Parts: sequence; structure tokens; C-alpha cells
Amino acid sequence: MKKGNISIFVPHLGCPCECSFCNQHTITGHNDKPTARDVKEAVDKALKRKDYEYEIAFFGGSFTAIDREYMLELLESAYPYVKDKKVSGIRISTRPDCVDEEVLEILKSYGVTSIELGAQSMDDEVLDANKRGHNSQCVIEASELIKSYGFELGLQMMTGLYKDTFEKSIETAKKLIELKPQTVRIYPTVVLKNTYLAELYINEQYKPFGVDDSAYICSLLVPMFEKAGIKVIRLGLHSSPDIKKNMLAGGFHDSFGELVKSRIMVNKILELPPADYEVFVNEKSLSKLKGNKKSNIYLLIERGYNIKIITDNRLAVDELRIK
Repeated sequence: MKKGNISIFVPHLGCPCECSFCNQHTITGHNDKPTARDVKEAVDKALKRKDYEYEIAFFGGSFTAIDREYMLELLESAYPYVKDKKVSGIRISTRPDCVDEEVLEILKSYGVTSIELGAQSMDDEVLDANKRGHNSQCVIEASELIKSYGFELGLQMMTGLYKDTFEKSIETAKKLIELKPQTVRIYPTVVLKNTYLAELYINEQYKPFGVDDSAYICSLLVPMFEKAGIKVIRLGLHSSPDIKKNMLAGGFHDSFGELVKSRIMVNKILELPPADYEVFVNEKSLSKLKGNKKSNIYLLIERGYNIKIITDNRLAVDELRIK
């Protein structure tokens, strides 16, 4: 049975900081405050599909920092579905500095099973420059506390923030891996209008990673997490008209995840010395290997590689055999 989220967006409620990149309405495409009735209607509608195992997911803001009475109202509307085993659990996202024993006790009692922390970076200079309002030690302490209560831990990181570098992103990934989360989301920074990053970008104080650089760094990060047994459940922001209308720069692409997978494939060839190679690939991955508009082929030629591609459907999708 397929697994899916019934996503309820709680836009920019409870956040104690205005982070450099944040324009929650643009990111989520939502601006209205959901009610208990909205939760019920969303869940009932989703449950009409019988081929999915669902969990209810409260995303978009810092769930544990919203008004306590309102947080309980949302949880009370969702909990009966967990209690009756109509959904597998409740997933919430929040900030590392909005987690303590009291709130974890509440979440546990209402059937919350997974907590995602917006870590964004484990470099204190990057966190400070982007007005996050917490440091890397806070991420460590919150992660350990969440795991001690038996919740599934998810961590979210961003690449290409103000003051970030490829090297800092790799170090962030290493430190997140040490925390042993079950899942990770990687979001390349997108510069949106009416944010601090937009101001820095317009004043030429900040040069964000573009799509190619974002795909490249993510192609290095994804194998690191996967090798550690950590599932990468999201690469890049969901596409929406609001993002396209309000984006000034950054690592947004409608098919960003596919770009990353394509780059991971070509990286396997680039690990070898420049030479002539036969590359065997499942036909379903043929276009991915070649890259968007044959960009991977041109990159390999530029680096001194000459490859002959041969389809072999005995190979798994995204698997390569090189000889």
C-alpha cells in the first residue's frame, strides 16, 4: 500500500523569528488559518482513497510554538483518526528552539508519531547570518530529546543560504547524520520577494546557488544520507504559481529531484579517470543519464570522457554498469 500525507498548512503561525528566506504564504500557497473543521474535511476527503496508508501532517509553520489552545484544537481534531487507526499517525514540523519535555508529552498523548526539525544549517555563522534565532547546539539537544520520547525524527536542511558554501553544506550533512534521523528533506535556497535575502541579493551582498550548483551539491549530499541509511524524502520546494511569481533567484526547478538524480548518475562516471567507457543503463534511466538537453553528455566530453551508452533492462532503475 502506498504511503501519503494529508497535509494541513499552518502558515507562519508561532514562528518567533523572521528568517532571512521566509515568506511562508509564497512557500505554501496558503494564508488562511486552518480550523478543526478544515482538518476533518481534509482527512475525510483523503480517506475516500483506499489504496493509501495516510498520516496527518501539520506543516508550514512552527507547530509547537503556536498558541497552545489552538495547537490542542488541531490535535484534538486529528487524534480520533489515529485512535481509530484510520491513519498511521500525525507528523508535525517545528523549530529546534520550540521543543521541550512539556510539549513532547502533549504531542505523545495526541498520537503524534513524527517530528521534523527545521535545522537548515549546522554552521553557527550561517544560522546567525540568516536570523534563525538558534544555534547548532540547539538542534542537537532538540533532536536527542525527540528521540528519547520515541518519536521518529526528521531533519530539514537548506543549501545555499547567505554565508553558506559547498563545504559548509557537506559539514552540515555530516553533523545531521550523526544525529541519526530517520528522514531528511533538502531544500536549496530560493530567494523570494519581500525577504531579507531578497534585500541582500538586490544590493549584491549575496549570490545564491543557482539551479546547477544546487543540483550539484545535493548530488553529493544525497548519497551521504543514503549510505547512512537515512531516507531523503524531499528535494526542493514543491512547485507553485506563487513561487514562480515571487522568485528572484536560487535553486528552484519544477523537476529538481530528477536533476539531482541525473547528476548522481554522471558523478559515478566522473569518479573514474577520463577515458573511453561503455555505460550500461536501464532504458527507463536513459534520459536521466544523458541529462537535461544532453547536459551530462556535454559535461563528460568537456572533461575528456567518451562514453557509449548501452541499454540493459536487467539493471535496476538508476543503476549503472561501467566497463
